[in-house]
Formats: sequence, structure tokens, C-alpha cells
Amino acid sequence: MRNRQLEGFKFRRQATVGPFVVDFLCAEYRFIVEIDGGQHDERTDASRTAQLQSAGYVIHRFWNHDVVENFDGVVERIRLELLAVRAG
Repeated sequence: MRNRQLEGFKFRRQATVGPFVVDFLCAEYRFIVEIDGGQHDERTDASRTAQLQSAGYVIHRFWNHDVVENFDGVVERIRLELLAVRAG
């Protein structure tokens, strides 16, 4: 997702959004990608997701092991979701 290699979308890594630091942010489309590992708490993540969504962000969460085991599939899903957001 670096250097606009994903359909020209620009992402920032470890970006600050309000009181949160998100894993990847495409600010132009208010699109956030979070990579969750074993340290994540579902209740805390749900609250955080709800707050970000109420601020107008689209959040997509992936488990770390999914990224490792199916990187191309995860990137394709992100690409398709972003294209849908861009199309309106």
C-alpha cells in the first residue's frame, strides 16, 4: 500500500485520527485498515470502531494471521472496498 501502488490510493501508516493511532489511513476517502493480533480486545476494538465510524470513517479489520497467510487476498479486498467507496 506504499507509494500509491494500490490503484493510486495514498495510505499513511500509524496515523493519528482523533485520540487513536490507526494502522493504515487513506485520509482522502476516510478509510482505515486495522491489523489485529492477539493483543486486541474485542470490546475495546468495538468501541473504538464505533467512535471512528461515528466520525465518518470506514473501518476494515483483518487478523494478523490472515494478512500473513493470505496477503494477496487481503490486499484485493482492501482494493475492492476502496474502489466501492471512491465510486460512491
